[in-house]
Amino acid sequence: MTDDITTETAQTIATGQLRAFIERYERLDVEKKAISDDQKELVAEVKGSGFDVKAFKEIIKLRKKEDHERQEEEAMIQLYMDALGMT
Repeated sequence: MTDDITTETAQTIATGQLRAFIERYERLDVEKKAISDDQKELVAEVKGSGFDVKAFKEIIKLRKKEDHERQEEEAMIQLYMDALGMT
């Protein structure tokens, strides 16, 4: 009988923990959607202010990279462009 109670208690705890994880994930999903909506609004503002959205997004991507990563990428692009006669 004690083993049944222990198993039942463990299952109750596991169920509660699982429910908490699921609810937390769902809250994060809601927050993620709100952030995405905010970013879309910001991009609309950027465009409305006359800035090039593609360039704006590219700058954001570049700022996320370390200097050395960015330099290596730029050097590789330049190498490929040179090889294709694009310079």
